[in-house]
Amino acid sequence: MRMLSVAIAAIAAALGMPAGSASAQRLPDGSVFVAKPVQRQIGVRTMLGAAGDHPSTVILNGKVIADPNAGGQVQASQPGRIEAGVGGLPSLGQKVSRGEILAWLRPTAGSIERGNQQALLAELDSQLAIAERRLARLEQLDGAVPRKDVEATRIERDALARRRAAVSGGLSAREPLRAPVSGVISVAAAVPGQVVDAKELVFGVIDPARLAVEALAYDATLLAGFSSASGRVQGGALQLSFVGGGRQLREQAVPLLFRVVPTGVPVAVGQPVEVVAKTARTSRGVALPRAALVRGAAGAGAVWVHAEPERFVQRPVRAEPLDADTVVVTSGLEDGERVVVEGASLLGQVR
Repeated sequence: MRMLSVAIAAIAAALGMPAGSASAQRLPDGSVFVAKPVQRQIGVRTMLGAAGDHPSTVILNGKVIADPNAGGQVQASQPGRIEAGVGGLPSLGQKVSRGEILAWLRPTAGSIERGNQQALLAELDSQLAIAERRLARLEQLDGAVPRKDVEATRIERDALARRRAAVSGGLSAREPLRAPVSGVISVAAAVPGQVVDAKELVFGVIDPARLAVEALAYDATLLAGFSSASGRVQGGALQLSFVGGGRQLREQAVPLLFRVVPTGVPVAVGQPVEVVAKTARTSRGVALPRAALVRGAAGAGAVWVHAEPERFVQRPVRAEPLDADTVVVTSGLEDGERVVVEGASLLGQVR
């Protein structure tokens, strides 16, 4: 609490002013006196509040998901062993193109299944040898036997050869695991030699420029749509565009889908997002930056009003979000009052 007073004293000494002329102190009526030089040094900025009609908002809890049309999963279609390609296995964040081979899956068969395949292969070898000898004899008797018998035997020989090739290839063939879409690797859950089961996730691919936010609403009337929406995440704010909502409840809530407008704010799939969506209803109040709102008595919302050139008064207010960066004060603030929008938290530390 005393850090601000110490900083103010240092500012006064640097400016060559008496400590009392550049001080900040709380007055008996609860207001705060801050000299002009100190206001400039601690970065106090104000703005004139103007009352107006603003869209009412709702706050929804959501999370970032991959756009269904720009993301995909690579899963094993059968039990097998992972083998790396010529360039090795892809790493997290690596860019890939649609259809690119990410890895190879060599099927693994049990001893009984492999034994059955080898037995079938031996049986086909014997049948193929018999068919070839029969065809050779019939070709030697060309003219003495009907032509249709020769053709039927040749077709039977060719069919047995193709069956043998299919069974033989199944014992050693490997399946390519390809990227379903173009993007970057978001999941890399494979190492060379790893044995995976069918339907096991091996790789995940997403397009960072095409993400979405799925939120849950407990009011079905919100399906009518929103005029605009934004999302608050760590590191910035997201611009969202409303896509639509499901007509079936999920966990007693209606799922809503918003598309993320690329703005350069880094987000990750699965990251929680607080969605602030504007509805068609309106409410009257003063729009202020979110930084102007501070904690007052008993944790209630409050703002600092610039009552006089060097005097600030804390005013309890009622506010609701307008978007990710702005709030609307609906009560406790008069039209035309000057409000502190930067440095408000420092004024609350003055004692």
